Amino acid sequence: MRKIIHVDMDAFYVSVEIRDNPELADKPVAVGGSRNTRGVLSTSNYIARQYGVRSAMPTSVALRKCPHLILVPGRMEVYKSVSSKIREIFERYTNLVEPLSLDEAYLDVTDCKLFGGSATLIAQDLCHSIYKELNLTASAGVAPIKFLAKVASDLNKPNGIFVISPNHVDSFIDDMALSKIPGVGKVTNEKLQSDNLRYGRDVKALNQELLTSKYGKLGTMLWDRCSGNDDRPIVVNRERKSVGVEITFPEDISDLSILDNILTKQLLPELKKRAEKHLIDRGIGKVGVKVKFSDFHQTTKEFSTDNINIVILSELLTEAFARGNGKKVRLIGIHLGLSSHKNEVEQLAFEW
Repeated sequence: MRKIIHVDMDAFYVSVEIRDNPELADKPVAVGGSRNTRGVLSTSNYIARQYGVRSAMPTSVALRKCPHLILVPGRMEVYKSVSSKIREIFERYTNLVEPLSLDEAYLDVTDCKLFGGSATLIAQDLCHSIYKELNLTASAGVAPIKFLAKVASDLNKPNGIFVISPNHVDSFIDDMALSKIPGVGKVTNEKLQSDNLRYGRDVKALNQELLTSKYGKLGTMLWDRCSGNDDRPIVVNRERKSVGVEITFPEDISDLSILDNILTKQLLPELKKRAEKHLIDRGIGKVGVKVKFSDFHQTTKEFSTDNINIVILSELLTEAFARGNGKKVRLIGIHLGLSSHKNEVEQLAFEW
């Protein structure tokens, strides 16, 4: 039986900003966006969330919900530095650490001998160490399998710990809303509810073959999770799968030629700069263009290739833009998917 801890920092970016500027404490604060330009929020503190402000929310919407919201520009290098220090703390307990992002990670502490091997006490000490050394709070979930540890870390936020012991796994899953399972989004959950599937016990009551035939891979995943099956190992060295850049415009744009010029003159050079270090030992598997329209619907067009050039990107942009049926565009982005093999094209697979 494994002992898995999922650690999730509490409102990480904004907590770092408040820590470094105590005058922001006890005020609604968000990172990202600007009162004078368009954009979306990276995250917000818990005071701002009481007004309905959420991460990935357009700045304009957030300000309508909370007019006195304080907006702070992001400092990614600072967040990366703090994240490295958090990782150092993790590794005092185990070398089996799987980072999911700068502010969350899985830890397998099955073989950790500290505190008599108690995963609960290890999680408590870990969170205490983060607070004592970095003046930041974290929440943790403890469980014998990965997905339940992640679910648990969200149940006692902020600055809390939730433990699902092995003998409580079945009863917890029975009463667990399916929307809590990682990978079950809003649209998927609505479809499940339309079929009267709301809780883990509802899935358990069905036949596995029926679930798979109706929902495909999703059905198989739901059956496994609701049966308490999750033997995914901790992945210590997670390989980056893609590199991308995007831009949100101050005003919506309806002219495809302007969008194409921005893509080729601004985004492509920035993509090359960001991709260089990743393409030293790896190649390109595909390229893609993302377009977000004025109504916030978005679409992506991709093309399998081992190189990237302006012609390919322009064609993908044209096709993605056409899907809007005349709608103006608020954001465009480009990305490349990294392959596992080394690319033999010397100029980093970029053709200008």
